[in-house]
Amino acid sequence: MLETTIASARASKVPEVTLLFWLLKIAATTLGETAGDAVSMSLGLGYLVGTAIFAAAFAIAVAIQIRAERFHPFLYWFTIIATTTVGTTLADFADRSLGIGYAGGSALLLGLLVASLVVWHHTLGTIAVTSVSTPRAEMFYWVTIMFSQTLGTALGDWTADSAGLGYTGAMLIFGALLAVLAGAYVWTSVSRTLLFWAAFVLTRPLGAVVGDFLDKPVQAGGLALSRFAASGALLALIIVCLVVFRQRPASEAR
Repeated sequence: MLETTIASARASKVPEVTLLFWLLKIAATTLGETAGDAVSMSLGLGYLVGTAIFAAAFAIAVAIQIRAERFHPFLYWFTIIATTTVGTTLADFADRSLGIGYAGGSALLLGLLVASLVVWHHTLGTIAVTSVSTPRAEMFYWVTIMFSQTLGTALGDWTADSAGLGYTGAMLIFGALLAVLAGAYVWTSVSRTLLFWAAFVLTRPLGAVVGDFLDKPVQAGGLALSRFAASGALLALIIVCLVVFRQRPASEAR
């Protein structure tokens, strides 16, 4: 395909997948949970208004990201944070305000995520992160990420609340699943693309339950920290990491 040929000559617009990437992803998803709850709950705006605010921020960030000619770490991670905040409020709106519950919300979002990946692969022939260097690939990438972030929020709430594992139990579950994926990456030949998307999805519920653990009341199993203070600390951590550690764009090698 012509687009594939053009893509191979362009630099990737997303970062290299390293340990720093995953640490920043967990911090960003935790920030998405605390910031999303701060707007929808602490400010009392509700899930629908919160979703509208963050969806607008997400649309603007994606538009700027797509128009950019090369990889910009701060822009990329701002867009990731935008997806995870809108994912938080959107999942809460679907699960609670629409009354479909965590199981129904998770099933719906899983279907949307799989459909996005299937259409992406059918259209461009690959869903590898290293191929994200054209506007069409970026659109698929960011839509898929938004679905994965929203699904992750629903899974985190479902595990911690409905399944009765609590925030600590849920953190252990998702941490263990990520460790299994890391082991598969090191010791098996399982598709790196499959492992990437599985890990990308699972880091979101981990961030969701860590965020809830930080700001939920003590009687509910949390630390009752200020949502605004927790969000500010997480944002500062992300900024420091981006300033101190250099991120390179993903290699075009398949």
